[in-house]
Amino acid sequence: MKYENNKVSDIQIAYIGGGSRGWAWTFMTDLSMDDSISGTIRLYDIDPAASKNNEIIGSQLSARKDTIGKWDYVQSDSLKDALTGCDFAVISILPGTFDEMDSDVHLPERLGIYQSVGDTAGPGGMIRALRTIPMFVTIAEAIKEYAPDAWVINYTNPMSLCVKTLYHVFPQIKAFGCCHEVFGTQKVLKGICEETFGLESIDRRDIHVNVLGINHFTWFDEASYKGIDLFPVYRDYIDAHYEEGYEEPDKNWANSTFECAHRVKFDLFRRYGLIAAAGDRHLAEFMPGTDYLKDPETVKSWKFGLTTVDWRKNDLKERLAKSRRLANGEEEIQLKPSGEEGILLIKSLCGLDRTISNVNIPNSFLQIANLPKDAVVETNAVFSRDSIKPVIAGTIPEKVLELIKPHVANHERILNAALTCNRTLVYEAFLSDPLVKGRASDAEVKKLADDMVANTLAYLPEGWK
Repeated sequence: MKYENNKVSDIQIAYIGGGSRGWAWTFMTDLSMDDSISGTIRLYDIDPAASKNNEIIGSQLSARKDTIGKWDYVQSDSLKDALTGCDFAVISILPGTFDEMDSDVHLPERLGIYQSVGDTAGPGGMIRALRTIPMFVTIAEAIKEYAPDAWVINYTNPMSLCVKTLYHVFPQIKAFGCCHEVFGTQKVLKGICEETFGLESIDRRDIHVNVLGINHFTWFDEASYKGIDLFPVYRDYIDAHYEEGYEEPDKNWANSTFECAHRVKFDLFRRYGLIAAAGDRHLAEFMPGTDYLKDPETVKSWKFGLTTVDWRKNDLKERLAKSRRLANGEEEIQLKPSGEEGILLIKSLCGLDRTISNVNIPNSFLQIANLPKDAVVETNAVFSRDSIKPVIAGTIPEKVLELIKPHVANHERILNAALTCNRTLVYEAFLSDPLVKGRASDAEVKKLADDMVANTLAYLPEGWK
């Protein structure tokens, strides 16, 4: 990397999952709108045609007169080629296909077990992890060999287990996981604050929060805006709007699979006294199956939706068509900031800024004092030149801790199950998961686990067969 006039050039970034039709385009767009950093993006994907397409799309974006961030995009044929000499590595992969995810999400419904996302917790999240962990073992080994000093940014779910695997394989790795769920809850607080005090255009980053928990089951025990304690404001808003929830101005939960009215958040605040800091669809999956995901009617009453994999398959078809149009020059990427902080964090690690943001890393410094050191936790951290220093978040209140502990224990079980092809550990994890616990007999749950494993065998090591 070269530093000059408060800019950094010749940055080398390996993008693993470089054929992505989502995160890669987001990343390219954010890079194209910032002229303080530049360099080369090496796109590696197991689908070479997809990464070649993104090489074309990225190069066209960089050549446009209305973009100020100029990058060279090159396809890499191997992890070795992508990683050797890189300064940063971004991981954004889809483990398997949506056919496997169809089983992850919908097969448990035969036991009355419903999932609103199916990529982090619950049966779907655990089976997805069994596919993902071997891939991350390979990636971690390649980073250890070809780019041991690179900063590694993970966007892949299940986030906690992906990061946990990277550190298990290569304890000295400089890896962290980025997730925007905290930003979404800051935006809710921003909206409530604006409505309550008649303010306009509050910057989401001015909603200062203390973050503690695990990915997609994260909590705030402090929230303020310019000296205003937002906890009483939030409590009063919930008391006035508990039944209808909070409707974001540009969103409607009934018209989108991915939106919600934040009623689960409101209910969790009443029950536990902390602000749950993820989308309702994620939060619901960490709670007992009888609470928010008992059946589709219960889900609807809480004003969020069950994501169907058919929707995801149709969305992929549309993205593939868009990819062809972009590569053929029939359509251009719109220059609109994503709201993600990945570029800001890269700039901070390069030494151009100093940033505080939420991050998923091991609890090595006991930043959450009452969770194990080897748990992957989500707290704030300070990003500066070649440094991430986690912020001490404190302790999680006992009642919330009891909700989190089964998932931390299952992270350990599933990691070990994936590494040793141990089906017994999968059974234990299923039977311990709050969505599953008490919903069916042990024999039925074990049969479900066997069938779900069978549906994903193509992506598992030989030991599972």
